[in-house]
Amino acid sequence: MISTTVSIVVSLMLSSDSASNLSQEAVAGSSLTTVQAPPQAPPQAPPQTPDKPTTPEPEVKRPVDAGVSAQNAPSENETNPQWQDSVERGLEWLARTQNPDGSFGKGRMSGNAGIVSLCALALMADGNIPGRGRYGAAVERALEYVLQHVSESGLVSSENMNGPMYGHGFAALFLGEIYGMSTDDTRVRDALTRAIRLIENSQNDEGGWRYNPVPDDADVSVTICQVMALRSARNAGIRIPKQVIDNAVRYVRECQNPDGGFRYMRTSGASGWPRTAAGVATLFYAGVYDDDSIPRGLAYVRRAATPDGAGPAVQAYYFYGHYYAAQAMYLAGGDWWKGWWPRIRSELIQHQNADGSWSDPQWGQPLGTSMALIIMQMPKRYLPIFQK
Repeated sequence: MISTTVSIVVSLMLSSDSASNLSQEAVAGSSLTTVQAPPQAPPQAPPQTPDKPTTPEPEVKRPVDAGVSAQNAPSENETNPQWQDSVERGLEWLARTQNPDGSFGKGRMSGNAGIVSLCALALMADGNIPGRGRYGAAVERALEYVLQHVSESGLVSSENMNGPMYGHGFAALFLGEIYGMSTDDTRVRDALTRAIRLIENSQNDEGGWRYNPVPDDADVSVTICQVMALRSARNAGIRIPKQVIDNAVRYVRECQNPDGGFRYMRTSGASGWPRTAAGVATLFYAGVYDDDSIPRGLAYVRRAATPDGAGPAVQAYYFYGHYYAAQAMYLAGGDWWKGWWPRIRSELIQHQNADGSWSDPQWGQPLGTSMALIIMQMPKRYLPIFQK
């Protein structure tokens, strides 16, 4: 966040924009959902002593000639009354459907640590943290739920989850954002440190990550989850070895095709817009701002997935793809963001349910609503991960 988070996101990123790619890559997604291979156990490493609090590392500076992200250069009319009403109804739905134990929704995905973390991030995007904000109590309940699912090895995983690195990446990102906004809770620092060390130790020789916390093979979709968590932790003052980031950048670059899109793995394969958006976002979060891979990737996403009103019923793996596409355009700033934001804002408002939620066709309301709200609230500029 095998686990429901893994099945969610793996299915998302294993898909392609064309039917032929879908049939080729859905095999992997299907095998994960049905657990055709025995799960690999997390590596049995001796318990590690959590790092002591550290002084935040120097910021990764964005070169002046790389342009300005939307964080520091808002476009005109980013918000309007319709946007405000949509966000309010979405937040109310999310808070209303939280369970007493801190999880969200009903059914087989309700206890998924990765989805819980995404829902909490959506509430944090409104400025809520434990002890502060109208939904601060909901964030605190979600945090307690996630902390209860951090193992001694550092793996964040709900019960009976197999191949859990997707969910782990989302959960580690959530812990990093919590710690970045409030560094007083030593439990969060300790859990975050263990989670990050597990990510570092699970990186494979190619420089990426895959389903299980062992350094075997890798794919772009799992890799972006880990890189975002690493960047969030680094922003909060957790030391990250430079070689880990350098290796991840090398891996992602090697997954780009001549058309600007990114394939699923380093070996040959077709481009797909969701993983292309994830690949570009990976480079930004790794501190790469001035690189030919970025405009070529952004151009591919714009050609393949510019919002046109059709919404999730037409575009496969809509919410996951746009979750990363919005981040990539926001971090690129300038005309990329100005051209993208009004379109995705309008489309999400158009496809919101009457009760305030958004429904992912494959994976339901908690995932769709959390990702839609993170996208919709980017103009609020609260989450630390988008600020640097």
